[in-house]
Amino acid sequence: MNSPMVIYEDEFKQMADVCERLRMDANAKAVFLIDKNGQLILTTGKHEHLDTTALASLTAGNIAATDGLAKLIGEREFSILFHEGERDSLHISLVASQIILVVMFGDETSVGLVRLRVRKATDELVKIVQSLLDKTQNPGANSPFAEISDDDLDILFS
Repeated sequence: MNSPMVIYEDEFKQMADVCERLRMDANAKAVFLIDKNGQLILTTGKHEHLDTTALASLTAGNIAATDGLAKLIGEREFSILFHEGERDSLHISLVASQIILVVMFGDETSVGLVRLRVRKATDELVKIVQSLLDKTQNPGANSPFAEISDDDLDILFS
């Protein structure tokens, strides 16, 4: 299991903006961000008919299984998966090995357009994820946890 990622409001809004722009630019039906533990981070677009909890869990399982296949043949990971259906397709990709980006699109758009737009969005999302990792791994003045000491925690939980 991966440890959960802390996502702050500013970064959440940035991620949501990137995903909404991706949805529009790729002419996709919906875009989902999921953590590798199968927790849904955010959604954009039309997804009312979907069980998003199941989608998130199954996607994370799919990524985990694919990671096993990659390691079996000597690869570090497969960063992109594509599932083509009769009406709808899924483009699934890893972002900074931390989160999963899922783009659901119909036959009114092409996989080439989706791949092109995903590449641009991934670059933006990688920067946001790196910013989050820096905040949580190297607490500084911008972190809400920076001023909390062990003594503070002892007092709080005593």
